[in-house]
Amino acid sequence: MVMKILVQLPVKSLIRFKSCAVNLAPLEAILFDIDGTLCDSDPIHFCAFRELLQQVGFNNGVPISEEFYSANISGGHNDDLARALFPDLDHDKAMKFMDDKEALYRRLAPEQLVAVEGLHDLCRWIKDHKLKRAAVTNAPRSNAELMLSLLGLTEFFPVLVIGSECDRAKPFPDPYLKALELIGASPDHTFIFEDSASGIRAGVAANVPVVGLTTRNPEKVLQDAGASLLIKDFQDPKLLSILEEIEPTVAAVEQV
Repeated sequence: MVMKILVQLPVKSLIRFKSCAVNLAPLEAILFDIDGTLCDSDPIHFCAFRELLQQVGFNNGVPISEEFYSANISGGHNDDLARALFPDLDHDKAMKFMDDKEALYRRLAPEQLVAVEGLHDLCRWIKDHKLKRAAVTNAPRSNAELMLSLLGLTEFFPVLVIGSECDRAKPFPDPYLKALELIGASPDHTFIFEDSASGIRAGVAANVPVVGLTTRNPEKVLQDAGASLLIKDFQDPKLLSILEEIEPTVAAVEQV
């Protein structure tokens, strides 16, 4: 494997997830959220929400804080956010606001979207080991396809599952269950990368272990949602240690 472990972190969560990884063998698949997981997109979403909410007089015209965004918006599905942010507004008008916000996001993303550190090394490892994979997101399809294109990962993911195209979006398990069905993988031999409480709850509800990325949301929020392990990014020594543990089982399957 190209990636090597530089330090050892004998933490309890790492030990627990290593035990979980043993039970996952043989590993079949890895599922990814997109926003905040593949790319650090939350700052772009935050800027778009802050600008447009201020324009419509939300919170008496006072710009929202990052704390408000993290607690009330990050990872949410647009239909749910429209109701939560504008409970007294006609839903069609509230959804028009969400559409305008997504359009602003798409204008900003090409100049500002950045991949999470170590992403492309991890994708090469997954591809080299012939693991199944899917991208699973609450983002609108137009946003999701744009992000995958900007990251150069359109061909890497044979399956893209959109929350609004399922019966229920995250935090319900439906999007992850649909992804497992489409790629033909068992939840017993799969794990998920997520960055939001909503997404982690969806993975846990699908009975799939979830690795939480602390790209933006507080560690406690992700832990309380049920993350089995927390990492800073895809170069985190904790993740590299897990991949070292998994690699022999993957290699053994390839040789069969």
